[in-house]
Amino acid sequence: MTDWDDAVATACALPGVVMASHYGTPCPKLNGKAILAPGREAGSFCLMVTQAEKSLLLETDPDTFWETDHYRGYPAVLARYGTDARDRIALYVERRWWDLAKKPQRIAAGRAERP
Repeated sequence: MTDWDDAVATACALPGVVMASHYGTPCPKLNGKAILAPGREAGSFCLMVTQAEKSLLLETDPDTFWETDHYRGYPAVLARYGTDARDRIALYVERRWWDLAKKPQRIAAGRAERP
């Protein structure tokens, strides 16, 4: 992802995603839950992931994925803009979409299996 607009476009390309307020800031949501949010730290955004995925991302690609004390223990990771991990980030955006989607939404989108 090159910047916040790029990250938002990636999320908003998924079915049913809308921009809505998240702690006072617009971000992509599905069924009222955030997929990603602007990061509190410059040069990064917050990507919601499972705790297991967070551990994996922090361990395998610390140049892209990182956290501060604010995010410690929370199922989200910071993702830096401008890294070579665009496809990997997009995969986790899609996984978050799948986790938030209701079964009929998944089926309608042709995404019965988690990516």
